[in-house]
Amino acid sequence: MHGGVVSAAVAWKRPEEEEGPVKLVVFERGEGPEPGALREDRVVPIARLLAAGHDIQATMRNLIDDFEDLRPRLEEEVEHADGLHRAEVRLRPPLPRPGKILCCIGNYWEHAQREPRPLNMFLKNPDAVVGDGDTIELPNFTEPWMFMHEAELAIVLRGPAKEITQENWRQAVFGYTSLIDVSARGEGRSTWKQGSWLGKSFDTFCPIGPCITTADEIPDPNDLHVRFFDDGQLRHNYHTDDMEHRVPELIEFASRIMTLNSGDLISCGTNHEGLGPLQDGEHVEIEVQGIGRMALDVHDPLKRTWEVGIYMGADSTNHEAVRRHRPDAAHLLQQP
Repeated sequence: MHGGVVSAAVAWKRPEEEEGPVKLVVFERGEGPEPGALREDRVVPIARLLAAGHDIQATMRNLIDDFEDLRPRLEEEVEHADGLHRAEVRLRPPLPRPGKILCCIGNYWEHAQREPRPLNMFLKNPDAVVGDGDTIELPNFTEPWMFMHEAELAIVLRGPAKEITQENWRQAVFGYTSLIDVSARGEGRSTWKQGSWLGKSFDTFCPIGPCITTADEIPDPNDLHVRFFDDGQLRHNYHTDDMEHRVPELIEFASRIMTLNSGDLISCGTNHEGLGPLQDGEHVEIEVQGIGRMALDVHDPLKRTWEVGIYMGADSTNHEAVRRHRPDAAHLLQQP
């Protein structure tokens, strides 16, 4: 039994006299997407240092593959270039179309004392990717009864990686980013079309960003704080130490099934205690410790409305909802 606890750009270690990590971003300044390094409020273009791919995703994959050799030149460029003010550019998803987006199903204890659930994952549509400043578009039909946010830490992979053991998990990890697993619901908080998980793959249902922090900047991915705000209201507020299956196990599990390639993602799941509806006109933000904050708007052509706030239905894992609807299970909860 486990009681649990509460709680793109790419980054590398900056010179000691500077504060915080430098991050690599995909950005636009009116001429199409290009790679850059984000330092505080400045974006330094770095395309001339990289092997250009046939599109920006391929360029970012080249950056991941060649990063160790490129690092000295990248650090020198960031140190000496003036760059552009962040307000002059538009950040785009750091991985605009990953080859694979693997998402964990559940994967958080949610402070309940119970046996661990089997590790499982589903594939999310790479064409659903959007980024900072974009809009989540809810679909123009009424079969799903609600649409919810799931704020998650995502692992940026370096490959090819196959049959990686938990002991060697770091060799398959390039860095980390944040991901919102937007989800259509069929009934309660169950995913619409749960057998196929198509309810998580509508266009715009996979915001990624604002950056990728390199693995050396995050020594322990199971020691990060994740928060999500909807119109300023704090919804998700949890710590990645609460994962049922931790990052090394996720790498081992996924690489046993398929080859993991550079620029692929594994999203680590979410703590469902903070789930809530997304609806027209809202402004949402995800913030992951060590990565940063990404903001998006929500648009619903049908202007549907639900009760604002954290979902408190009969199948909610929020502690207040458990005590309200399932008092016989309340004794299994542990305080954050």
